[in-house]
Amino acid sequence: MRRNSFVLMVLFFTILSGGVLLHSCKHSPYVLPEDQRTNDPSICFERDILPVLQSNCAKSGCHDAASGEKGYVLDNYANIMKKGIVPGNPAASTIWQSLNYTTGEKAMPKDAPRLSDATIDLIKRWIAAGAVDSGACTTSACDTTKFTYSSIVAPIMQSNCTGCHNAASDPGGSLADYNSVKEAAVNGRLIGDIEHLPGYNNMPKNGAKLQDCQITQVKKWVAAGALNN
Repeated sequence: MRRNSFVLMVLFFTILSGGVLLHSCKHSPYVLPEDQRTNDPSICFERDILPVLQSNCAKSGCHDAASGEKGYVLDNYANIMKKGIVPGNPAASTIWQSLNYTTGEKAMPKDAPRLSDATIDLIKRWIAAGAVDSGACTTSACDTTKFTYSSIVAPIMQSNCTGCHNAASDPGGSLADYNSVKEAAVNGRLIGDIEHLPGYNNMPKNGAKLQDCQITQVKKWVAAGALNN
């Protein structure tokens, strides 16, 4: 009888300890890491990103279709996505890295002013959001009641013009600073070029015509006296 009781007791503790071990070895189910892409519907590739890359990068001798420096062609979405963009990961995207450098051989664009911090951050946000081409853009982000030089005209010039028209590559036709832009506004070249009027050079040279809203903003700024405001 005692022996049976002892056997039962051993069996009981064996089962109990086994249950404890099984419980302690339980693992939480593996959860896949969340996608790091962050949707940003305020950014439109055709409106906000492509003009910057076309104007500042897709130039003769650099990253246009004919030159393709180091295998990078930055003239349209398909080519841009072939090399240098890792959707969802700006830090791994060599195009963004080059734009983010302040000095050195890797800093881009070459022989042109560095893009503004705001523009570089915009490209970073576009990549982080998945680097998508969302198609036709709405014009809701453009407000024709706003047309100051600092907040409207200067960013339009940098995104669409200064890649070619800067002090280094085009001293006589630079649009990289207020005085140069004002001179082009006063002599009529600025409006003639962006409106594609007869007798002028259609600008931007490597990209699509500015949006009607943007042209209106520039024209209103000129009509108001082309102030440094």
